[in-house]
Amino acid sequence: MPTALITGASRGLGAALARRLAADGWTLIVDGRDPAALAALVASIPRATAPRVVVGDVADELHRVELAKVAADVGGLDAVVHNASTLGPSPRPLALDYPVDDLRRVYEINVIAPLRLTQLLLPTLRERARVLAITSDAAVEPYAGWSGYGSSKAALEHLFAVLAAERPDLSVLRVDPGDMRTRMHARAFPGEDISDRPPPEVSVPGLVALLTEDHRSGRHIARALR
Repeated sequence: MPTALITGASRGLGAALARRLAADGWTLIVDGRDPAALAALVASIPRATAPRVVVGDVADELHRVELAKVAADVGGLDAVVHNASTLGPSPRPLALDYPVDDLRRVYEINVIAPLRLTQLLLPTLRERARVLAITSDAAVEPYAGWSGYGSSKAALEHLFAVLAAERPDLSVLRVDPGDMRTRMHARAFPGEDISDRPPPEVSVPGLVALLTEDHRSGRHIARALR
């Protein structure tokens, strides 16, 4: 059965995707910063398909090296899903008020970490491996108040578009999952009711299609693939 590494799998979209792939028989490696949330994820998955858990922060080089070692230990990867992400400060500051140290942290997690982890994982990626970078409509639309997160996702998109041009042997996919009812989305709109947003499970079928079907490298809208 295929093997995937999913970052940021402790909750939200990462957890929903992990549960679906485990149900489909995938071998999984998952990471996240919250050990209790990761333990809850594992408890929700049948023991036969329980994932390998690596607790840590994708912005930490030692943690990224550990993920690459685990990927090698399981015999390589058919897919890596760069889902770990940070919104940045909440409430969201305007561009000219954005604390530079916070912006650096956003870029470390949303841009540098996915590239560096891909570099470390390269020896473990099997033929035609899928490399999914989870992005956002904020990468292509200039929404007021989204300068940090949006510009980091725009940088991520262009970086992985270049990667796709450089490595046609890989399937490099930038995926917009759409608005979701997640903790990050709630932090983006503090004090607002986001109950009208769909749960992350609605975006999972599109991600599964990209992981299992023959799609060209490029930008994809997850819910358009259901």
